[in-house]
Amino acid sequence: MLTLRQIEVIRAIMVAGTVNGAAELLNVSAPGISRVMKHAENQLGIRLFARRRGRFIPTREAQSIFGQLNAVFQKVEDLQYAIDELKKGVSAVFSFGSVPSISQYILPRAVRRLRGKFPDLRMEINVLKIEEAINYVLLKKGELVAMSYKVDHPGLMSHPLAVGSLVAIVPAGHELSQSREVSPETLADYPLIGIDPNDPYGRIMASVFLERGLDYQLTIQARFAQTVYALVRQGLGVALIDEFSVCGRDLPGVVRLPVTGPAPFRTYAVVSADEPLSIFAEDLIDYLRSEMYEAVQNRPWM
Repeated sequence: MLTLRQIEVIRAIMVAGTVNGAAELLNVSAPGISRVMKHAENQLGIRLFARRRGRFIPTREAQSIFGQLNAVFQKVEDLQYAIDELKKGVSAVFSFGSVPSISQYILPRAVRRLRGKFPDLRMEINVLKIEEAINYVLLKKGELVAMSYKVDHPGLMSHPLAVGSLVAIVPAGHELSQSREVSPETLADYPLIGIDPNDPYGRIMASVFLERGLDYQLTIQARFAQTVYALVRQGLGVALIDEFSVCGRDLPGVVRLPVTGPAPFRTYAVVSADEPLSIFAEDLIDYLRSEMYEAVQNRPWM
């Protein structure tokens, strides 16, 4: 049986009519073309070409198989084209999700890098609450969700992305805005804005106060971290929030302050435990990690 390489060489000789021409078509040496052709003839037990006035003419015995060789070569070219298109993401739709705290700043930066590598990839992005993410992945609505919570489920895997921190945000001009850092005890003395403590994200914020025996009472309760930020900007109170939600270089009307004591904020990419990751998902996870690492290393409020 002929190899794909032998088929490629034979076809090149057919097209070019000479060994040198075939070598130029395939960008290889002429002696290499001659060796492959002779090996193919020995393997088949027939002579494929006759030499006339310096050109290679298909023999009568070989003419009947050249049509099939062309068909095989065309199929190989079609396959290679399909593979190349798949690598570029032309025929794929990559669906994924993110919790709001990651979707505002980090996710768009990671998606920009993904677009740079796969310019033709179609994407569908969903912003999800933590409790919605489990079914989103299990029901295969999307391949992954960037989350601020490690999911404990036998059908899911949580790949660690980064460890950030919680920060305090206060209105510009607030009496705390000139502080170098602020403690949970100090924040608790002001009107607090935040997420429902029964929400997984809100529970992370509430735990900072409750573990210190502080009363955690929200004067305004919102559903999303970006709403919390907008309310603080309006001077309606102060808040504890994750740094990735407010890692933009410029945040008009709001001042970010480090919080005393350990206040880690961990992020994860949650995927199916039973499905292999696509190349798009693997790259997105890498880009999310990179963008979060860069955000932590270049905190604009430090």
